[in-house]
Amino acid sequence: MKTRLYRSLTCWVVVLLTMPVLAAEPVVIATSGAGQSPKQPQAAVATDGTVHLIYGSGDAVFHCQSTDAGATFTKPQEAFRISNMSLGMRRGPRISVAGNAVVVTAVGGMQGKGRDGDVLAWRSTDSGATWQGPVRVNDAADSAREGLHGMASGPDGSVWATWLDLREKRSEVYASKSTDGGETWQPNVRVYRSPDGNVCECCHPSILVSDDAVHVMFRNSLAGNRDMYVATSKDDGKTFATAKKAGQGSWKLNACPMDGGMLAAGPNGSLVTVWRRNGEVYSAVSTGGREQLLGRGEQPWIASSSNGPVIVWTTSREGDLLVQSPASNQPQKLAGAARDPMVSSTTNGEGPVIACWESKLNGQPVVLAARIDVGKPKSR
Repeated sequence: MKTRLYRSLTCWVVVLLTMPVLAAEPVVIATSGAGQSPKQPQAAVATDGTVHLIYGSGDAVFHCQSTDAGATFTKPQEAFRISNMSLGMRRGPRISVAGNAVVVTAVGGMQGKGRDGDVLAWRSTDSGATWQGPVRVNDAADSAREGLHGMASGPDGSVWATWLDLREKRSEVYASKSTDGGETWQPNVRVYRSPDGNVCECCHPSILVSDDAVHVMFRNSLAGNRDMYVATSKDDGKTFATAKKAGQGSWKLNACPMDGGMLAAGPNGSLVTVWRRNGEVYSAVSTGGREQLLGRGEQPWIASSSNGPVIVWTTSREGDLLVQSPASNQPQKLAGAARDPMVSSTTNGEGPVIACWESKLNGQPVVLAARIDVGKPKSR
């Protein structure tokens, strides 16, 4: 097995050496075996540069970490188990770091398969050695049974969660805040209700917390269009203003694309969004701002860095993993056979930027991670 892994990684190294230096060599985090099938990795970077990475396998969530900017990771350890965990197609655990607390959320229920489900939170204050929980985040039981949610930490040490909620028998967007590292959660706030009845039912929402605002991004369902919208709160999540569409174009679609997009902090307090419309990936600075076509693809994710945003996406549901960073004006191939990539950095953008994704080695599921180069922006 080690020989096969070495050969596969060697192929990646050859690819990386034939293009501009854009990322460190991918690190194998977890492979299939012993009943494990690793899926849906997520990473969070603490302010001291420690990288915490999780993934799901069956009903278990595994955790590992890196203290050398993603060059190496500890052996993943089972953190906790959750009955009928939602896993796959952007359903899976989420992770955030608030002070000395590593907070992980996941959706599960006694029946599963969309019949029930809650956003449940666990926390560790000893770098993942032990975990406390679960604590239910949604205050209406089983209202998170769609299994799609997002989480983020704020500069003030708060932790926020957002999810698709069905307490009113329709798909709405809700959010909640924790001020004690995920130990307790405040009463839920409805972020958005579509006048047409439902938001897009199978696309994950995302959340970003800045110094003076909370932004929630989701795919709407309005007049037959499945476009991305952002709702913003300026009063610490008590109320959310009318949601605004990202970009100018619309996607007429009588189906769910299962692709939720992402948002990140930009320069001078701006908001940068990235999303898929039809078979193309777009980005924009500020809601309603001029959109930029990044290329063909889907499943985009974005993170802030000290030199500008870093964006990753795949060319197809399982395809080439592309990354666009300040070090390059054009997207570059990072890996092949990738699914559901994400990229993470610290809340202040000063630490390492880490990408992680699903892939396959010898036909078996594997989770990979790599540090992304965030060199100075190229002149245009």
